[in-house]
Amino acid sequence: MSAADNSSAADSTTLSTMQRMRKSTATLGSMNKILVANRGEIPIRIFRTAHELGMQTVAVYSYEDRLSMHRQNADEAYPIGERGQYTPVQAYLQMDEIIKIATEHHVSMIHPGYGFLSENSEFASKVEAAGIAWVGPPNRVIDALGNKVSARKIAIQNNVPVVPGTPGPVSELSEVEAFVDKHGYPVIVKAAFGGGGRGMRVVREGDDIKDAFLRSSSEAKAAFGNGTVFIERFLDKPKHIEVQLLGDAEGNIIHFFERDCSVQRRHQKVVEIAPAKDLPKSVRDAILKDAVKIASSVKYRNAGTAEFLVDNQNRHYFIEINPRIQVEHTITEEITGIDIVAAQIQIAAGATLVQLGLFQDHISSRGFAIQCRITTEDPTKNFQPDTGKIEVYRSAGGNGVRLDGGNGFAGAIITPFYDSMLVKCICSGSTYEIARRKMLRALIEFRIRGVKTNIPFLLALITHETFVAGNCWTSFIDDTPELFNMMVSQDRAQKLLAYIGDLAVNGSSIKGQIGEPKLKTPIIMPLLRDASGNPRSTAEPCREGWRNIYLEQGPEAFAKAVRGYKGALIMDTTWRDAHQSLLATRVRTVDFVNVAIPTSYAYSNAFSLECWGGATFDVAMRFLYEDPWDRLRKLRALVPNIPFQMLLRGANGVAYSSLPDNAIDHFCLQAKQNGVDIFRVFDALNDLEQLKVGVDAVRKSGGIVEATICYSGDMLNPEKKYNLEYYLDVVEKIVDIGTHILGIKDMAGTMKPQAATLLIGTIREKYPDLPIHVHTHDSAGTGVASMAAAVQAGADVVDVATNSMSGMTSQPSIIALLATLQGTIDTGLNVDHIREIDSYWAQMRLLYSVFDADLKGPDPHVYDHEIPGGQLTNLLFQAQQLGLGTQWLETKHAYVQANKLLGDLVKVTPTSKVVGDLAQFMVSNKLSPEDVVERAATLDFPDSVLDFFQGLIGQPYGGFPEPLRTDALCGRREKLTERPGKTLPPIDFATVRKDLEAKYGPIKESDVASYVMYPKVYEDYQKFVKKYGDLSVLPTKFFLSRPEIGEEFNVEIEMGKVLFLKLLAVGPLSTHSAQREVFFSLNGEIRQVTVEDKKASVESISRPKADPINPSHVGAPMAGVVIEVRVKDGSLVKKGDPVAVLSAMKMEMVISARDSGKVSAVVVREGDSVDGSDLICKITKEAA
Repeated sequence: MSAADNSSAADSTTLSTMQRMRKSTATLGSMNKILVANRGEIPIRIFRTAHELGMQTVAVYSYEDRLSMHRQNADEAYPIGERGQYTPVQAYLQMDEIIKIATEHHVSMIHPGYGFLSENSEFASKVEAAGIAWVGPPNRVIDALGNKVSARKIAIQNNVPVVPGTPGPVSELSEVEAFVDKHGYPVIVKAAFGGGGRGMRVVREGDDIKDAFLRSSSEAKAAFGNGTVFIERFLDKPKHIEVQLLGDAEGNIIHFFERDCSVQRRHQKVVEIAPAKDLPKSVRDAILKDAVKIASSVKYRNAGTAEFLVDNQNRHYFIEINPRIQVEHTITEEITGIDIVAAQIQIAAGATLVQLGLFQDHISSRGFAIQCRITTEDPTKNFQPDTGKIEVYRSAGGNGVRLDGGNGFAGAIITPFYDSMLVKCICSGSTYEIARRKMLRALIEFRIRGVKTNIPFLLALITHETFVAGNCWTSFIDDTPELFNMMVSQDRAQKLLAYIGDLAVNGSSIKGQIGEPKLKTPIIMPLLRDASGNPRSTAEPCREGWRNIYLEQGPEAFAKAVRGYKGALIMDTTWRDAHQSLLATRVRTVDFVNVAIPTSYAYSNAFSLECWGGATFDVAMRFLYEDPWDRLRKLRALVPNIPFQMLLRGANGVAYSSLPDNAIDHFCLQAKQNGVDIFRVFDALNDLEQLKVGVDAVRKSGGIVEATICYSGDMLNPEKKYNLEYYLDVVEKIVDIGTHILGIKDMAGTMKPQAATLLIGTIREKYPDLPIHVHTHDSAGTGVASMAAAVQAGADVVDVATNSMSGMTSQPSIIALLATLQGTIDTGLNVDHIREIDSYWAQMRLLYSVFDADLKGPDPHVYDHEIPGGQLTNLLFQAQQLGLGTQWLETKHAYVQANKLLGDLVKVTPTSKVVGDLAQFMVSNKLSPEDVVERAATLDFPDSVLDFFQGLIGQPYGGFPEPLRTDALCGRREKLTERPGKTLPPIDFATVRKDLEAKYGPIKESDVASYVMYPKVYEDYQKFVKKYGDLSVLPTKFFLSRPEIGEEFNVEIEMGKVLFLKLLAVGPLSTHSAQREVFFSLNGEIRQVTVEDKKASVESISRPKADPINPSHVGAPMAGVVIEVRVKDGSLVKKGDPVAVLSAMKMEMVISARDSGKVSAVVVREGDSVDGSDLICKITKEAA
């Protein structure tokens, strides 16, 4: 095969020129071509030195490594065997194959690196027998020291202290048990050949010694080709100190001082330090002396490392000599200035230490160096190796930073076959603290996306006080759980690209969206002017407003001030009910935030802004993928002067059914603390017992109570049961309960001007000091007249919306109402400022046109069907989704029939949903009212209807319809005779929080409230955010529609951090999967994301996933290969029993049963490759 980079004549010419250049600088004569029998970062490290010595370099690689960086960095590269001939690891253990490549291509020396064959004496012998120089100690030394058992014997012979252990290798469990009986626990089972933490198991009293013995042997054989193990007594909390040695063929031995390698996990080093920071000089000198003594006794040649443990009494014990280059040799090079690899190669070529100018008394240590191993492991999942494609790779650099990398580059595929290390980051400085700070800076500079890395853990580690002091021990990581309180990378940019990429391939996934936004021009922000016509600054929010009274004097004083106002106040509903009624509640936080500060000035004399609660709460999470609490907090900060009002569904909170009373208390407290001032509390059935739960919760929170009557139908119709007497009776009961303000909520807009005059006038006459707040919808087109009549009859506050978001199912127009009241009743608002704010919302109406119900005008039929304004647009959308769009008139007629069947309900969420669901059920199944009554016992009613009949929503005025209720519930549910929430057990908030933090990490108390209200919605929202990040920062245009190819736009992800984005291309559909690559420019860098094309017809086979919250599901903890299946269908297992063994990253892991029971549905076989969380089997739990 040709060289790696000579695919053209031009390349060949370049390579020849390079060869001539190297030949002119060669220092080793005929020993000028080196092969590295390894992979990853160490071949690259060796190639660099070899090139400095003027040598030609040769790489070998497995099929799985054909795209790896070490192959590309060599002058020549050759595959080991044919595709599929060897497993990925076995390929690098093929001694004869590697030597054959070396001889065929005239290699003069072979460097084994570390791992694989580096400590295999047979390989060393074969290399030298082939006439090739071996860069390492001779085979006799490898036999003597590479075997830890024989190394112990040599140490004992030289009076070097060792840890108590077996005199030789052990092959039988009985030998292991005999050692334990004599020396006690804890012990450590160790591979006799190899290192890197593989084949090691610490066994403490009560652990399974047999399993540890078998697993250690199996791992050792897989990693090093030799399963021999031995046993040692395990020292608690020792330091791991090692000495870098170098010897020549004449028996000269020198050391390059020591390294502290105590920071380990699974006996594999994570961070190394040179020299050891807190080692007493006497101990250091003794260790260095003993290291040289052992190496001299065996006439050690080339580089090696003597390893010791130092206990709490500063006693040192020899444990082994690694006869090879170490991963951490880099930090020794940094403090001594000596290229150890260069010395290795030159000694292999015959040079002596004298010839190299290496004398012990000439070698000094300068400053400190620290090495961090950056791996593709997920610290949050017990360091499970991660696999996949590196989408982004940006490394650190600068003064005092050295990087020794392997496959760390954008586009690299990280497989489960090899070690998980990406790059070694080495930082040096004149002091330990300077080196540590450089490391901190360097780790923060890294940007690696597409696979998980241990960088967050390393950051937590090097900033821990113990590490700062330099006092770590070998089990420090295991003994320090706070290390796992990590600052996890948000990966914001790549997640954002993933969403936009999905949008580019699949279009918008926002439910209810039809088409593309009509707004194509940049948004023009409102410009407010003062009385002199000069622009008013809106750099800071307005501070003057009604909220100050509440904050300074409390709810009662606020209510009194409202009642005493000489004029009328308005509440603007644009931020909640208006867009709920017209745009399916789809307006996003960013578009409120953009206009918030100007609004704080234009509406400074407003009674309140309705901005939260009701449907906006769950829709924010369901469809906009936003945190409703985040919206509240952001708007509160920008509008500190105007009271915020929310809609609270009494005993339901913002949910659709009753909750435990303490859930309502908790929610209201959170709402108050996060920015809500006024709580409009209502019950859908005007059930005063239900209403009181919400009222009491608001009082406890310190908020302003606006207990509210739900107005339904035409009060002037003598046939309606909801007449003046009914409403006055409800008002009297509300006054008895106690409220700061009385709310009247006309959900469908059926309050005619005459009714407003009669109802408000009567209440005002009876309760002259009670503030009254009236809400309506403009469905019939009479909203402005009705609100003007209400004001003239004595209402203190009425609801309106900005012009562009008013009318029809929304609230009446604010400017129309101001014009109606002009000259008679003052609102304290500047109409020019209001118009300027409306110019912004006119653009928003176009931006959100994709959700517009496109109603053409008022609907006077509302007096007949009584569909609430907020429900009408949603009901129309639902009808279209159910295929009933062409039967919309029939659906409205069925709504009237359903309402009568249910006993003529007050219709507001959730009772309006009950009526709507029953209406659609009737139309879908072609049921008449008579059919419903006659077949009630056999019909599968919607759950909401059964909830109502059961009594979960409350007790309706006039009672339930009979016998329909009894027949519908027959054999299905029991009737409730008291308030639903009264019998519900209280929420254990501490447990809920603990469970959520276990799933999602640190959370706010408001998250607990969200989960309690909507558990499934919250969980789905968290899954979405985990995949796509915080999309609230994305401009709405690009949230709803894909950018054009080549269109540049920017996203400010936080203050002062702006991403400049451009969609470059959407790739073709993969022939193997239903996926496309989407390419972007991000801040000038090319980024790509892989997106599933949901419209593609490509068949994609995937394994079922284990449900993490289903204890009967047993899943793969990581990606890897199943090497053993220990159960079959029907097997009985106990909790903790092994069901399968997984090999990943050369590490074996036993997969255990999560519960006792019977095994069913074993879905894997030995040899299967699996991804993390793939289902292994199911276990049916044993009956208690």
